Amino acid sequence: MVQPIRILLQTTISTTEDDWSIWRFSMLQEYLSSLQDQTGKPLCEVTARDRQTDIEGNDPILGSLDQSDFDQLWLFALDVGDGLSDKDRAGINAFRRRGGGMLATRDHQDMGCSMDGIVDIGDIHYFHSKNPDPDKSRCCNDDPYTTYISWPNYHSGANGDYQKITPVEPIHELLKNTNASSGRIEYFPSHPHEGGIGVGQGNGNARAIALGNSLVTGRDFNLVVAIEHYQDAQGNILGRAVANSSFHHLVDYNWDTNKGCPSFVDESPGNGMKHEPRALSDIKTYVRNVALWLAS
Repeated sequence: MVQPIRILLQTTISTTEDDWSIWRFSMLQEYLSSLQDQTGKPLCEVTARDRQTDIEGNDPILGSLDQSDFDQLWLFALDVGDGLSDKDRAGINAFRRRGGGMLATRDHQDMGCSMDGIVDIGDIHYFHSKNPDPDKSRCCNDDPYTTYISWPNYHSGANGDYQKITPVEPIHELLKNTNASSGRIEYFPSHPHEGGIGVGQGNGNARAIALGNSLVTGRDFNLVVAIEHYQDAQGNILGRAVANSSFHHLVDYNWDTNKGCPSFVDESPGNGMKHEPRALSDIKTYVRNVALWLAS
């Protein structure tokens, strides 16, 4: 019998009611768990958890992830620098080196900067104080409304609204949608201050595959970077990986604002996702594509 894809949905913060804890990704978990293969059997087996630490400050699962039976790690890096220990990062890197697939996402400014040091992911995510965008013209505020949040902070729209994405040719498998007349995904949930991602020169294993557009400056920015299998210097074949500019593409509040958000979110929400069914369908298609692509 073919085993389901075993996916770990993991945040880098402890369980806190008034924060973006893993329970706020319930719609993602439910959708992944609902997927079926061609025989009607579950396609995915999903485990969802927040960060926990032992007496030494390490997460007992992440620190030994390569020894687990998980096939994929979907990491929501919601910390501001202290969300992963050295052992956690080593466990994640060992997991990739044994072929594990990974999706890694965060948000504005320095959110998720504990990912610095993770193979590929630490180079692709641009932060404010670590690994800033090499294009210095982008090291400035894009979102002028939430003034206490600094760059990178691309304004793609309100929470609860959707954005029209631009695929980078050739269209990647992750963006294909056979149920759409265009044959591709066209919409992602929007967010007032998305983070920055990119591919450095000489990295032939990764490419940006989708662009967003700032509603303030009109500037394009990378929404998704896809990383292919490749062999490292030690002969390991690393698993595929995906980097998203914002976790708001996947959190409950941006799929359905009725699900609520932490009290510190003070931007007014939109209602575009409620009035355009295609937008929610598109992001769910993307989620399915990611699970299948990382598993292949």
